[in-house]
Amino acid sequence: MTANAVALPPSAAAADAEQFQTVAVGVTAGGHFVHDTYTAFLAPLLPAFIAKFSLSTAQAGALSVFYQWPSLIQPYIGYLADRASLRYALILGPAITATMMCLLGIAPGYAIMAALLLVAGVSSAGLHAVGPVIAGRLAGRSLGRGMSFWMVGGEAGRTLGPLIIVSAVSLWGLGGALWLMVGGWLASAALYLWLRNVPDKPHGAAAPRPWREALRAMRPLLVPLTGLLVVRLFLIAALSTFLPTFLNREGADLWLAGAALSVLQAAAVVGALVGGSLSDRFGRKVVLATMTAAAPALMFLFLGSRGWVQFPLLLLLGFTVMSGTPVIMALVQESYPQGRALANGIYMALNFLLTAVITILLGALGDWVGLRAAFTISAAIFLGGLPLIWLLPQHQPEVV
Repeated sequence: MTANAVALPPSAAAADAEQFQTVAVGVTAGGHFVHDTYTAFLAPLLPAFIAKFSLSTAQAGALSVFYQWPSLIQPYIGYLADRASLRYALILGPAITATMMCLLGIAPGYAIMAALLLVAGVSSAGLHAVGPVIAGRLAGRSLGRGMSFWMVGGEAGRTLGPLIIVSAVSLWGLGGALWLMVGGWLASAALYLWLRNVPDKPHGAAAPRPWREALRAMRPLLVPLTGLLVVRLFLIAALSTFLPTFLNREGADLWLAGAALSVLQAAAVVGALVGGSLSDRFGRKVVLATMTAAAPALMFLFLGSRGWVQFPLLLLLGFTVMSGTPVIMALVQESYPQGRALANGIYMALNFLLTAVITILLGALGDWVGLRAAFTISAAIFLGGLPLIWLLPQHQPEVV
């Protein structure tokens, strides 16, 4: 379906809603790709900010928290999106976030960086609350595959982001990132042209439930999901936020430390694409349990290795750790079809809020016992997700 698509009769619209609309899903995922390319600038620049402003590890980790806090409004965004089109949260997201993230390099102090990250966080909250739901509806019956496309966009952006920003800083200094914001503006223009007329609600959708009734209906999912997110996010935060800092302290230069993060994210792209699609066929819990068992073992091997051996281990880590995310997103949306945007908004708020809290705790733990010990503890905690997986609502796989 293109931006100039005409209205379909009810029968045709219903049939179209069952199909995977590759172009529209791909364009939506492309917007996610560009947006998350810019959000990936922060982690590889933390060592430079630590040196420039004499920050502690906890203070540096708290910078990501300023970006995460606006996620608290995501349930409200989702609640509104179930009732009215909020597609412009997706369309404008790349332009706003790109501008804020590129201004970080010339920020004169910690407070200005925090303010820029707050604005970027609001932009990101809107995009991540609305975008997955639009992608999921355009995916028809292949919800897991749709979430894989969406996640591939984000993971690909986070793969290229560190390489782009460390290369720009190496060539032109911290202020050299300013011109990169143009890419976000172009992406928002493209999203507007392609998605302005694509329906973001299915034909004949039931009216969404009131807020309190919706929360009660989602309780069987939210309780085990919260616990699962907590145990997963310790290891995810360790790798996505502190991996460049850890490797820099282990002797790697800034470029190599940033490149290692890109290696991790490159594998996460493959994991995101494969994980959601496999869960459509074999079930969400089977895929989640398999990856949850494998990731800690790989982390222990990574911490015990040195040199080039670490890079293939990072590839396997990125695949296993990140591949569960599209599976969880698909499970959340299919568990509450009457209010997908609200359910996704609550999930994203939980995810971002817990990430913010856990990032601070992990930074403080790194200051206390060292990042190597903090990474080891995070891997052990990750294993605690295995029993929680079986408390999630059951999904019956279907061949699509």
